[in-house]
Amino acid sequence: MDNRGSSLKGGSLLLLLLVGSNLVVSKSVPSLSICHYGAVNCQVSLGDLFERAVILSHYIHNLSAEMFAEFDKRYAQGRGFITKAINSCHTSSLSTPEDKEQAQQIRQEDLLSVILSMLRAWNVPLYHLVMEVRGMQEAPDAILSRAIEIEEQNKRLLEGMEKIVGQVHPGIRENEIYSVWSGLPSLQMDDEDARLFAFYNLLHCLRRDSHKIDNYLKLLKCRMIYDSKC
Repeated sequence: MDNRGSSLKGGSLLLLLLVGSNLVVSKSVPSLSICHYGAVNCQVSLGDLFERAVILSHYIHNLSAEMFAEFDKRYAQGRGFITKAINSCHTSSLSTPEDKEQAQQIRQEDLLSVILSMLRAWNVPLYHLVMEVRGMQEAPDAILSRAIEIEEQNKRLLEGMEKIVGQVHPGIRENEIYSVWSGLPSLQMDDEDARLFAFYNLLHCLRRDSHKIDNYLKLLKCRMIYDSKC
């Protein structure tokens, strides 16, 4: 099966796309306004931007959970990886709220900054994840197609969040905290168990972080659009 075709097929399920610097809703949601590529002075409300960002983040999290489950089923059974994967994510250096109650206590601009930092922290590892999965012998298309789709949509969600931040808290970009990923050598190790654990851990962290981002965005949408803690 053509991997790019699989990615496009997965993308057909996506309810929103980002074109240029604007979040653009797909035709499957006709009730929302559409900014066509190349449109001049196209305006999208903050509420619509948040709505589409939440839909996209949820889509990314679902793909991440499916990809992790597929990898766990095919490669991790009986290897005891889960006991070694606790608290070993490259984003652990970022100070993030652990639950809804903690997130509700954080200022809006700080929570937006956390989301931007987490999305940017995944740009490099997602790129290399796709490259290394492509190099695996008999790499399952169910894993590769999702990795490709997640990499693309993470960039689009980041682009959309930068647009939101530019509207409400433009100074956040100057104060961003970075988290550097250094896990590429682990994905390329000759030792099969060590290499598979590196993949497992990366996918485990991606599932965790995409879930956090999804929850933070839903909370911010309630606070900033509906003036409610939800």
